[in-house]
Amino acid sequence: MTFYDGIYPFYPTPRRAVGFNTTEIVIIITFLVFLLAFLIISIGIYGKEKFHWFVKIILSLFIGIVIVAVNFTNDWERGYATVTTTYKSFSTQVIEAEIGLHVGLKGVNVTLRGLPENQLNETINYNEEFLWQLGLRYETQYRKGLERGLPDPILYVAEKFTPNSPCGIYSQYKVSGHYASATMWVALCAWMLSNILLWLLLFFHGGYMLLITGSFMIFSLISFGTTRQAPLCDITFDNVVLKSALGPSFWLTLVTALICLMIGIAILALSLFAPETLNRVFLVPGNNNEDDNDSTEFYNVAYSDNDKATPSIQLQRRDHAV
Repeated sequence: MTFYDGIYPFYPTPRRAVGFNTTEIVIIITFLVFLLAFLIISIGIYGKEKFHWFVKIILSLFIGIVIVAVNFTNDWERGYATVTTTYKSFSTQVIEAEIGLHVGLKGVNVTLRGLPENQLNETINYNEEFLWQLGLRYETQYRKGLERGLPDPILYVAEKFTPNSPCGIYSQYKVSGHYASATMWVALCAWMLSNILLWLLLFFHGGYMLLITGSFMIFSLISFGTTRQAPLCDITFDNVVLKSALGPSFWLTLVTALICLMIGIAILALSLFAPETLNRVFLVPGNNNEDDNDSTEFYNVAYSDNDKATPSIQLQRRDHAV
């Protein structure tokens, strides 16, 4: 339903308060369940082996959860501004609010929070998402926002990313996000292979796969970083400019990629130049010669104390000698 010439009225709709992404919560809980299971298993491990085993599990799960979670976060790039702006269409009433822009690999989130939240007899606390991932059309979601009568500041910011916007940044962010997400999923596959290979004690191949994991994460960062080459149009609210910068997800991915690269290089170097040290790090059992010598000495002591050994003990001694 419209007024005339396709102009939409303002419809009061239920607010979506700013909060955690439910997908991120599910991912975190899933990895915490795995961590809890490994911690329960570690109860049966004693000595320094428990510490080594615990460190390896924590590092591996940390890398995995980062690779999966950042695909769904909306803070690869973000910015905030405190503005005084109009709130509704066809109204001159203004509000004091904080407007936020949050860019992820799959779309943008625009937040609007009143300062204070209760203004004009309403609770102003919005978090609206506009996606460009496969199967969804950004312009369709923007049009639905117009039909719902979203506040003017949200529509103003979201309009900058529409395909028909003079800014021309839609294609840049969409393509960069798709490539960044794809390379992150490849990094996840490489991370899984590295865990399998290291568990099979194929250290050289496992370290090589860790290098591939870190490399693809770097490729993802480079892909998303190309969006900085396309300057974002000025988003101005009465001389207040909303500026954005690279967010926590970008820097967390960078740190995780560097960790993968350093661990991979260390494993490759040790496997080539110090394999015995690498075996000790991964708690690989040593040669059985030392165990055989220890058991032989045990039997010698036992027989020196009792010359009349039972037939069963003599049989065990002959078997051991063989």
